[in-house]
Amino acid sequence: MEKSNLAMLTPIEAFEGQVAYCTRNTSPITAQLCRLLIEALDTSTKTGARVLGWTGNPVADAVPLRLAGGIHALWQSGVAPELAPVFEQGAGEAALMRAVLAKHDDALMPWLDGPPQTNEPGRSAQLMTGLLEIARRHGPKIELLEIGSSAGLNLLIGRYRIDLPGVSTGPADSPVVLAPEWRGPPPAPGPIEIASARGVDIAPVDATTNEGAGRLLAYIWADHHVRFDRMAKALAMMRADPPRLDAGHAAGWVEARLAEPQEAGVTRVLMHSIVWQYIDPAGQQRITAAMEAAGARATAERPLGWVRVEADRTINQHDITLRSWPGYEASVLYGHAHAHGFWVERV
Repeated sequence: MEKSNLAMLTPIEAFEGQVAYCTRNTSPITAQLCRLLIEALDTSTKTGARVLGWTGNPVADAVPLRLAGGIHALWQSGVAPELAPVFEQGAGEAALMRAVLAKHDDALMPWLDGPPQTNEPGRSAQLMTGLLEIARRHGPKIELLEIGSSAGLNLLIGRYRIDLPGVSTGPADSPVVLAPEWRGPPPAPGPIEIASARGVDIAPVDATTNEGAGRLLAYIWADHHVRFDRMAKALAMMRADPPRLDAGHAAGWVEARLAEPQEAGVTRVLMHSIVWQYIDPAGQQRITAAMEAAGARATAERPLGWVRVEADRTINQHDITLRSWPGYEASVLYGHAHAHGFWVERV
């Protein structure tokens, strides 16, 4: 992307940016899918007309991933075997994609209605990197609050086995083991205990249903085979013991949670991954103001932390940033990470 203001990008430029993002994050199949859509999209279908006439911000709204998820769902369900060149070989022609858009127009339209649910368990390793530093600063016991939880898979972070250089967290016998490639200085060592975890999403996905699980699987990039295996294991954990997940708007929920009593000796931490872009500026301002006000009240006995894993589209990867109170009020860049948890790099 050459334009610094993402709001200025056209839908086609958003797809071009997605090609770069997928290429940077080791998904040539999804990159090729987006290339074909750049050539195939026109106003002859309802789907094409809606995408090309998008009235919002096509990057912030993740329009390319909405449509890519719908097309992947067609392939996974077996109703579009003609997509084999794309999903089996990372190939295909624009004419093939035009035919798919025309044939499955009605089925694809609903996928444009809401943001993609890329609820990736692998991001728990990125989040844990930040949480370990918060624990080093303020103590091992953590009360987790997550916004944009989607299906809540990262609320299971304390139940996953996460292996990082010099430190491991979670049960040794967990069915989900996260061991990303590590780059740079090792993470903060020391103990950590997830005392509680609670999340919110404006439209939570019920991962215990076939429909909800299928939606999550459709948003996995087709060539990331390891992600399908760990998603299946995480979904089984979810069905056995789902975390506490509320339906609601992020800003009001954060304000309400921060107003609740906090146990002494426990650090309250707001965490989120790939959600900030979906919150409108007013909501972002409310959350920031609420965190800073709560931070001003924080004490050594009742600290507050903020761990963010959000996309940096200037370098097509994720940034891990931290703030905590008292004593660490300024936001700091702690590291970079692969979009879906394959590697983490400390800075």
